[in-house]
Amino acid sequence: MRIASGWNQYELIDCADGERLERWDRYILIRPDPQVLWQTPKLDPLWKKADARYSRANTGGGHWDVFTKLPDEWMVGYRNLSFHVKPMGFKHTGIFPEQAVNWDLIADLIRCSNRQLRVLNLFAYTGCATISALHAGAAVTHVDASKGMVQWAKENAALSGVADRPVRWLVDDCIKFVERELRRGNQYDVIIMDPPSYGRGPGGEIWKLESEIYRLCEKCVGLLSPDAKLFLINSYTTGLSPSVMAYILGALVIPSHGGSVSADEIGIPVTRSGLVLPCGASAIWTR
Repeated sequence: MRIASGWNQYELIDCADGERLERWDRYILIRPDPQVLWQTPKLDPLWKKADARYSRANTGGGHWDVFTKLPDEWMVGYRNLSFHVKPMGFKHTGIFPEQAVNWDLIADLIRCSNRQLRVLNLFAYTGCATISALHAGAAVTHVDASKGMVQWAKENAALSGVADRPVRWLVDDCIKFVERELRRGNQYDVIIMDPPSYGRGPGGEIWKLESEIYRLCEKCVGLLSPDAKLFLINSYTTGLSPSVMAYILGALVIPSHGGSVSADEIGIPVTRSGLVLPCGASAIWTR
């Protein structure tokens, strides 16, 4: 497992009975997590001193119970990057802290290159990977179907001082964008994607990751430059194991571009127990 252990303004304090106890800068949040199947005692006193707690509703969805003067948004830093945190619907905050291991991987690869790399970030959400790549010196195309998420990503870029770097902010359906880029003949040195498990397209099309991931990756291979360096897939879909994603990348990318594929879970260290909470998986092709 690759562990996101470089945080100083985020901490997973404890996790038990389906919930996480987290510190986001100076604010303490409790959020549900379906991976937390153990029912260990909640002995840390901060369980009773949280600033807010997300509670699920029996009918689906849920709401935040706020116990203090919690701001609508605040800033959290990771290394030399800064991001806005906003508690929002369906328990999210705009940051997946375990993804820091992938931000570091991408940034290190970009810094080691002897040329400016072109990066395509699909399903790019609030732009943490985009901003890491920009800060390292890449030119980035950032694509997400949500106008609000793209605006949030722009705000994060400004916070991190990279708003003036070479970036295209695009509100678009990722599959249709990839198909247009293929027709245009555009190519990228690095492709990153973090697709949702389920979703609907602009025409009401149902997206199910297990059914669509191979077809999407197959199209994306056509966008890799002859000297491409990285293709990274991240997933939180339970039925899509690291090994399955690795097989897809190996079958599609290695025949045309060589290189090698690795895959593993990613996770966050838990302060109270000293263990690691698994938080999804990544498969990575590199050359």
